[in-house]
Amino acid sequence: MVRGEGLLAMSMMHGNFRARMSYSLLPIASCLFLAACGYQFRVEGAGPTIGGAAAASETPPPRVVIRTLQNMSFEPNLEARFTNYIRHEFSSGSGAQVVSDNEAADLVLTGQILSVTTPTLSFTQTTTLESRTEVVVAIKVEETRTKRVVWTQTARGASEFFVTSDLQFNRVLQNRALEQAGRFIAEDLASRFLLQLESGRLTKPVVSTTPGQTEKP
Repeated sequence: MVRGEGLLAMSMMHGNFRARMSYSLLPIASCLFLAACGYQFRVEGAGPTIGGAAAASETPPPRVVIRTLQNMSFEPNLEARFTNYIRHEFSSGSGAQVVSDNEAADLVLTGQILSVTTPTLSFTQTTTLESRTEVVVAIKVEETRTKRVVWTQTARGASEFFVTSDLQFNRVLQNRALEQAGRFIAEDLASRFLLQLESGRLTKPVVSTTPGQTEKP
């Protein structure tokens, strides 16, 4: 009796295994049947491209002249350095081609260093321990042919430095903070210009309701 029950169990297990194998082979059989009937799966077209449709119809970058900034602050000898920072960042990260003043250009960038301040961050009753250098720069971009202003922007940069008892070394630290603030401003302006360029806003004139008011991106 026990032997009969064992044979019955083995027969049932064998039947279940054959059923599972049948279900497993159904997808393979279906694939073979479709291939035999001539069905083929294809992807039409050239396929995806980097940058999407914009890459296929890419337009040349605008040519921009960046003129030396006017220094309206009380800190001397900043105009050449800050202008070079802006030219460097625009050449690498603005989507524009920076050209010299004697070359043909689509746009002209001009600007001013409005202010340089050095507020105190921490101090004791007798000594300043830490200061910050803050710089404000305002720029505008005009079309070369029409002289129409297409973009204005005010940018601010800041960098902190510690104050020591050595006045000469403090000046070195402050100059480094000025340099860092200028680089921050240049990076910010180049990024904002790229955003304006990609969004198509540079083709629209800037509308100011009050003198000195600038359009925000």
